Amino acid sequence: MARNHSTALPIAYVTLRILILLNWLGGAAVLVLLTATIVAEEWTMTALGISPSSGIPQILTGLRIVAALGLVAVPLNYAVLRRLLAIVETVRRGDPFVAANAYRLHAIAWALLALQLLSLVIGGIGEAISTPTQPVHLDAGFSASGWLAVILSFVLARIFAEGTLMREDLNGTV
Repeated sequence: MARNHSTALPIAYVTLRILILLNWLGGAAVLVLLTATIVAEEWTMTALGISPSSGIPQILTGLRIVAALGLVAVPLNYAVLRRLLAIVETVRRGDPFVAANAYRLHAIAWALLALQLLSLVIGGIGEAISTPTQPVHLDAGFSASGWLAVILSFVLARIFAEGTLMREDLNGTV
């Protein structure tokens, strides 16, 4: 039986490879920024638009912690992207309902949960260091769609596990 091969899988494969590269480049940029806050503190604060009278020690410490937490997000993102890439590979081979994909989806769900918790912490730090004279706006905090993705990933992991068992049972009866 001929399968209808859509362009979605090659596009997903290339997109995931690009996102993996961008994840590492973004992590390198955050590391450079964190290093700059230590090596060239005054220049970095000026470049970030933080005035000397706005409580630099509190803001600087908070931003350094946020940058460090951003570095923690890089391997978590990589874990998600690599597992998604492996799942795409099994779909390309025409065999997506394998136990490995159930485990991959379960690991993705845990990584997404960790990323959501990390986002809450980063958002809290942003709120704590923000002042009326020097507001700090971080794209972090609670995300309904992020939490939905976590739940969906755990559910899909279970569906894949059940699908794998059903397929194994079916193969055993034929």
